[in-house]
Amino acid sequence: MMRALLLPVLAAVPIQLALTMPAALLRPSLELLPVLLALMLGGRVMRPLVTALLVTLAVQKLADLGMGATLARPFNIAADLPLLDAAVRLIAGSFGTLAAVGAVLGALLALAGTVAALWWATGRWSRPMGRGWAALGVVALLCLPFATPRPANLRYATERGEMLAQTLVALREFRAAADADPMRDAQGLLAGIDRDVLVIFVESYGRASFQTPFYSEVHLPTLRKAQDALSRAGLATRSGFLAAPTQGGQSWLSHATFADGLWISDQALYRAALASGRQSLFHYARQAGFRTAAVMPAITRPWPEAAQMGFDRVLAAADLGYRGPAFNWVTMPDQYTLAAADRLLAQDGGPPLFAQIVLISSHAPWVPVPQLIGWDQVGDGSAFASMALAAETPEQVWRDRDNVRRHYRDALDYTLQTVTAYALRHAADAPLMIVLGDHQAAQGIALDGGRDVPIHVIGPPDLVARAADWGLAPGLVPPDGQAAVAMDRMRDVILHSYAAPK
Repeated sequence: MMRALLLPVLAAVPIQLALTMPAALLRPSLELLPVLLALMLGGRVMRPLVTALLVTLAVQKLADLGMGATLARPFNIAADLPLLDAAVRLIAGSFGTLAAVGAVLGALLALAGTVAALWWATGRWSRPMGRGWAALGVVALLCLPFATPRPANLRYATERGEMLAQTLVALREFRAAADADPMRDAQGLLAGIDRDVLVIFVESYGRASFQTPFYSEVHLPTLRKAQDALSRAGLATRSGFLAAPTQGGQSWLSHATFADGLWISDQALYRAALASGRQSLFHYARQAGFRTAAVMPAITRPWPEAAQMGFDRVLAAADLGYRGPAFNWVTMPDQYTLAAADRLLAQDGGPPLFAQIVLISSHAPWVPVPQLIGWDQVGDGSAFASMALAAETPEQVWRDRDNVRRHYRDALDYTLQTVTAYALRHAADAPLMIVLGDHQAAQGIALDGGRDVPIHVIGPPDLVARAADWGLAPGLVPPDGQAAVAMDRMRDVILHSYAAPK
């Protein structure tokens, strides 16, 4: 009898794990009864099919739980399978290769265990009916008084099927939108800029820094102090918020959304954008006579898609010449990234630069937290060794969620100090800097659950003034409650704002 009752339990748990009320675990769905009947009537023919369906349901549910906790959305099999490799590499970079191997083996063992348990449980129900009817009667008597009439599994499977179909439709519509580029025949784009332009993405920088007290009590004073210093140096600032297409990870989706002028919210759309030949902000900058570059300290493997993004030069982690120790997953501190970008890109000479720089010190696991040093001390990065070796380990920090949040807060504060100090360092011949968050931190870290990210424009007053048309307010701290602009609008807004006067 226990073997017969195991199937209802195993079938119900993957459904109920995603629900908010623990009491729901004890309320199996009535739709389980037809499944049991199919096994009893279909015997060994139905057993493999039913087992496969239940395993698929369980895996999808568990994948949804993982995606919900990190990226605040369900798992989409049409778009998210490539993220498995990224997740393994993140674990390896943060906690070591053994932890990554252990995670993979654990996942495989869990899958094998689920398959074995469901196969074993379906064995009783798929035998000739006899005692099976009695078992079904017992299950019905036990479950019916407490069962929920809502067909949770059927509804869930239907929703996931609809999501898959909608993804395929969205891909077709996306390809059409990518081909219909409204800027294709525009003239004089970016001709109003006479200097370098730096698009600087700050990892995991979201609205939480402004409206969640635990973060704002640290980040707002840093921004206000920097704002005053920049103003005294003759630089103007404007700030606001953008609605980002992702939360908790997948920074490249925001990079592509900003540059391509398309809402790129999953990996399938990202790949479609690359294949479409869409002209990015950096393609248009190249056409306007700028040198284009991408400074990508997180890129440690081949990145062939960079050739389709409009970059003349790519400086990945290995190209930046860092000789200090890694900060776990973070390959180098942001201050070194900015100093190396200055040194290496200045060697090219020629026309003004239009570059994307991605800063990663505020990327998980947020330990160790670097400290800002004198720019003349940066050198080859060896000066950061004591910081990297003296801190707690990720394993120690991640035992306590409050400690994780403190490290995230301090790591992001370091980046804000660094990027504003970099702007001050170049005040005499200031580039136009567009500094923005790539995405909000994961919901359990950010606490406010939103997807908005800040954007700051820093530079000469005449160029920064044009950002008023974007809805950005003066200063580095936007007004409370300021509405967010969709990030996919920014490519066209920037191209129009800095076009040559007609």
